[in-house]
Amino acid sequence: MNTILEVSGVSVSFDGFKAINNLTFTIGSAEMRAIIGPNGAGKTTFMDIVTGKTKPDEGHVVFGEKAISLLRLNEAQIAQAGVGRKFQRPTVFEDQSVFDNLLLALRKKRGPLAVLFYLQSREDRAKVEQLAMEIGLKDQLERKSGELSHGQKQWLEIGMLLAQDPKVLLVDEPAAGMTPEEREHTTGLLVEAAKTRAVVVVEHDMEFVRRLNCKVTVLHEGSVLAEGSLDHVTKNQEVIDVYLGR
Repeated sequence: MNTILEVSGVSVSFDGFKAINNLTFTIGSAEMRAIIGPNGAGKTTFMDIVTGKTKPDEGHVVFGEKAISLLRLNEAQIAQAGVGRKFQRPTVFEDQSVFDNLLLALRKKRGPLAVLFYLQSREDRAKVEQLAMEIGLKDQLERKSGELSHGQKQWLEIGMLLAQDPKVLLVDEPAAGMTPEEREHTTGLLVEAAKTRAVVVVEHDMEFVRRLNCKVTVLHEGSVLAEGSLDHVTKNQEVIDVYLGR
């Protein structure tokens, strides 16, 4: 398995509290990975470090075939290098149509002149329609994004990230607030995305994690407590003690 993301010996403290403590693990280039753990385990801080929002006190975060150190890049450079992140609350342009949201997200030259003289091409339109089909919003292209359901907004945001063709997609609690049908569609969407890139899902919902059917990393007090299938980690006595509280 080719490694796309390697986190090694990463620690970070906030006011004396160690949010991440010697965290080490790797993720493959076309792999689905779920990250679980109790509140305060370091899940969000891990994502903040990978995306450049937080700089760790020590350790290495290496990305891609060329083994780029993400710690040397800022947030925008990390996004351009191929790391996409979806936050828990969807952030779409509510006054724009679904089509325009996806068009804006396409991976293109972003300089002032390129933006000023941009003309929509047939190729761009085809890409947007293909993305809309993949995320299940083909029949919603002309609708304003603000009119979409919560689940549809989540899919649109995933589509906007996929439009940028990231090599690693970090997704924070995608199932929160969704109907059972929406959750099923979201599962399919993420599983499909993980065929061509790494998809890392931070999730509290064990039933959703089970549906993803992937390797699970359990964090506790900022480091890896256990790793393996969901059945494997949930039978681990230490995991049961800290996570399930039995």
